[in-house]
Amino acid sequence: MRATASMFANAEIDAICIDLDNTLWPIDEVIERAERITFDWLADHYPRVTSKHDMESLRRVGRRVAGRLPQLRHDLSHLRRLAFLEVAKECGYGTELADRAFEVFFAARCEVSCFADVEPALSRLAAAYPLLALTNGNACLDRCGVAGYFVGCVYARDVGAAKPGGEIFAAAARQLGVSPAVILHVGDDPVADVGGAAAAGMQTVWLNRSGQPWQLSECAPNGQARDFDELLQLLGVAATDAAGSASVD
Repeated sequence: MRATASMFANAEIDAICIDLDNTLWPIDEVIERAERITFDWLADHYPRVTSKHDMESLRRVGRRVAGRLPQLRHDLSHLRRLAFLEVAKECGYGTELADRAFEVFFAARCEVSCFADVEPALSRLAAAYPLLALTNGNACLDRCGVAGYFVGCVYARDVGAAKPGGEIFAAAARQLGVSPAVILHVGDDPVADVGGAAAAGMQTVWLNRSGQPWQLSECAPNGQARDFDELLQLLGVAATDAAGSASVD
């Protein structure tokens, strides 16, 4: 299913929820860079850590901590702090290492670069709909430079449950003050975004930048777009007019 002009023209949409990582910006290289910056900082400030660990062994510590605590999978910040605490103890440092290292990591983690199509489209969408960010991650909208487009953000860590569970989508509907049936959720993950939102009663668009075929038999998105320009086409949101505002066809 490809984007067609105004595919949702006859649908009732009162608000849009939008995933963050890999929807607004690519995340893998962001995390890789943040881990490198943190590793270099540890080498300067806590050298026993980097004499014992390389970056990959630190990642293994993180995976080990996450594996022991599946009940915390919705709180990536807490899991990373716990991993730093384990490393601090192992290397004979105090607990302050965890908070300091996490802040170094988090500052770099929030240095993101949106896909080129994202911010112009968000500006148009925000003029037509209330936009709510919805994420299993921990990106700070302010630090990432996109807070101005959104009325807020629902974090899995605050809800206590991650996508595709229904709790986070229900929390989004409560925050928006509308029925799930009139919310459109946009995201890149077939299971977490499309499957989870559909099960919660929302309309869905799969943001499929790589052009992969849909493979889930139990559900399908209401629409599919390769990028945010195609999302605008799906919704019939016109290009910015001469006055700088967006309109809906």
